[in-house]
Formats: sequence, C-alpha cells, structure tokens
Amino acid sequence: MSDRVNLNNSLLLVPVGSLIVPAHPPAPSPILLSIAIPTYKESQNIETLVSKLCYLLDPVLRDRYELIIVDDDSPDRTWEIAQSLIPQYPQLRVMRRIEERGLSTAVVRGWQVARGFVFGAIDADLQHPPEILLQLWEEIKKGADLAVASRHIEEGGVSDWNIFRRILSRGAQILGLTILPGVVGRVSDPMSGYFLVKRDAIAGKPLDPIGYKILLEVIGRGDIRCCREVGYIFQERQEGESKVTAKQYLEYIQHLLRLRRSLWPVERFLRFIAVGATGLVVDLSLFYLLRTEWGLGLTRSAILSAEVAIINNFLWNDLWTYRDKSRPQKGWKKWFKRLLKFNAICLAGLILNVLLVNILYNLLHVNEYAAKLIAIAVVTFWNFWINLKLQWRTTEIG
Repeated sequence: MSDRVNLNNSLLLVPVGSLIVPAHPPAPSPILLSIAIPTYKESQNIETLVSKLCYLLDPVLRDRYELIIVDDDSPDRTWEIAQSLIPQYPQLRVMRRIEERGLSTAVVRGWQVARGFVFGAIDADLQHPPEILLQLWEEIKKGADLAVASRHIEEGGVSDWNIFRRILSRGAQILGLTILPGVVGRVSDPMSGYFLVKRDAIAGKPLDPIGYKILLEVIGRGDIRCCREVGYIFQERQEGESKVTAKQYLEYIQHLLRLRRSLWPVERFLRFIAVGATGLVVDLSLFYLLRTEWGLGLTRSAILSAEVAIINNFLWNDLWTYRDKSRPQKGWKKWFKRLLKFNAICLAGLILNVLLVNILYNLLHVNEYAAKLIAIAVVTFWNFWINLKLQWRTTEIG
C-alpha cells in the first residue's frame, strides 16, 4: 500500500490500493482506540461531535485514543474546519479524500492509518449518541471482538421515524436475512454504522464494501468470534441535510449479493463432499449387508445404514472439515453436544432419505439401489446447507 502525495502537511496522506487493514500500527504507539469518522458536508456538526467525544474519552483513555476524520472533499470545507480544531484537540487527525467517495471506504481508509488496537466507526451527524461509545468500549474490554450499538434490542429504538421509514428499515433487514443469513443474523442491527471492532479481527482481510453499510463487511469478512450489543436511541439530525436516498438501498442490495458470492465456502464445501463420499460408501455397503445378506426390511435397512453414515460423517467433519471451529470447543461434553446437534440436523435429512427411497422404489419402481443413490445425493445437499448455517457455531452473542 502506497501513499498519495498531499500538499498540506497537516493532513493525513490518503492510502491507495486495496482496502486491507494492516495487522500492526504503522509505528509503535500507545494508542488503544482509533475512531474513524466519515464526513461529507458536516461543517455544522463536526466541532460539536469532536468536543463531545473528547469530553467523554479524555477521563477514560487520556491520550491513548485518536479521532480520524475522513472527509470526501466536502464543498462546505468540512475537512478545513476539522483541521482548525487540531490545536485544541491534539487527538484529532484529518484526511481529505479527493478521488474516492463513499462512507464505507472512508472508514476503512481511516483504519488503514490508525495507530490503535481497537477501531471504531461513528457518524458525524450526531444521530449516534456519543455517550454510548463508553458502553461499547466496556464490552470490548470484557472480551468482545465486536461491540455494536443497536436500535433493535432493549433500551434501543428510533426517535421520530415515520411508519414508511420503519418499514423500509425492517424490510431491508429481512431481505438481508434471506440473502445472507450467516452475516445479517449475527447481530440484531446489521445496518448499524456505530460500533467498535478489534484490529486483529479484520486485519489482513481484503475488504470490498459498497455504500454505507460497513458493518456487513466487518461481520462477513472478519474473524468475529464474540459479538456484544448495546442499545441506543437513534437521534434525528439537528443540523445539515439527510443523506438517505434510494441509491443507498440499491447499494445495500448490491453489497449483500457481492458478499453472498464471495463468502460461499468453496474449500469447505469440497471437504464436506469428500466426507460425504466416505459416508456414501458406508451407507451403501451397510445397506447391502442389511438388505441382501441379512434380509432386513427396506425401511429398517435404510434407517440403520443412514444413521451409521451420519456418525461417520460427523467424525470426519469434526476432525477435518470444521476443525478450525471444533478445536476451540474442547472436552467430551462439547464433543457429544456437537454429535447430538449433528444428528438432530441430519434427522430431517434421514426422514427425507427414507421417504425418497420408498417413493422411488414403491411408487415409481426405480431400482432400490438407484433409489437409495438418488436419495443420498438429495440429502447431501440438504445436510450441507443446514450445517453451513447451524452447526459448529462458536459465536457468542450477548
């Protein structure tokens, strides 16, 4: 990552190239918390916000935090007003972007020059109450990788939204849960722009956000094990003009689809298929022994062979496919819990397996082994999809 030359030495140089946050600060630093504040035409709000944030953070962190304003070359010269505040607030740093635009990329550019070990994002329009920041910081200190200010939990809400805007907000969340449940479902307010995240949870991850919803990118691409949420009341803008447009909703949908494509776990899927192949051998071999050699009934043979294959698949998936998630969950109790959970998920697949075998063999007169093979193929896709969403989850949500 190289830096673009800037004629004004008091401004931060704008990083260029890929949106990857470095694993370590650019130089040894005592800074703990770095808050990125993206701005565009916020000249009326910026001094109030900086003053409030410093008033809250000075007693807690003293000189171990920084505020990084990233302005998209505002025509009202927000960046210049922010610069004028630096003598009064030495924790303040300012970046002026001329060739790039967008809230999400502004946040990442701020993080790329940050010196802290915890990153933050907050809007400059005072719709995010600054005092909530201290509660988010406490959750990070307790061990959370990500602490999110949420409108949708206890003590959260919106101030004066009309019914149309409330419907749009909830509709966007439902759409997100449909397209990207593994990301959107991690927190109650995935469209929040107010949060703290540990550097090492997102460092080295190629970020590719669109529009305003940077939190989706953090959750989707970051290594977030523990999430915590803090309720807050979303405030109405006091000064300046609202930037909520139809374009933002279109960018949100585009972002969801981009994440959906990029996050499909190809390598894990191939491992799951390989494990499924061993299960296929176990299932068909035992089905042959039970049905042909020992003369057991069709339904009982199908059930028993499928259950043994399920246990086989769990063992291999636990040791190989999901090893990165199962290793931290040590102990026989947790192992047995995973086994029971895997069986419960596969139970629906087992029922589907038996139904398909009987329908294909008894009603459609398909060869019993061909019927069994077709049923196994259908159930394999079922089991992968459900396990992808529900099994081997280690996330702690508070």
